[in-house]
Amino acid sequence: MTLSITTSTLADGAVEVSPRGEIDVENAYEIREAVAAQLSSGSPARIELNMRHVTFIDSVGISALVAAFQLAGVSGVKLVVTRPSRFAHRQLWVTGLLGLFGNPQPFDETVNA
Repeated sequence: MTLSITTSTLADGAVEVSPRGEIDVENAYEIREAVAAQLSSGSPARIELNMRHVTFIDSVGISALVAAFQLAGVSGVKLVVTRPSRFAHRQLWVTGLLGLFGNPQPFDETVNA
């Protein structure tokens, strides 16, 4: 499966970056590039990485998230993960990175069913 990334501006001025699909060694760089593009086009107060539709993320994808977090931090922008899929949440938990990304709760598909 491929990765697609959409971006939007939320009502409070934060930027939402929403990847869809699998984040792996083939395309992980796209996450960092999407964050870098938002930082170069302005200075949002916050970037929300909505991981609701992420079906898979490997160690290279996790590294890309950390790189994006660091890149945002250098620019004075807070990057948080929101609505992670159960798989993405589990990967962040196993790696000990949930706290770094704002302790997001996993997205619950049953609430919207």
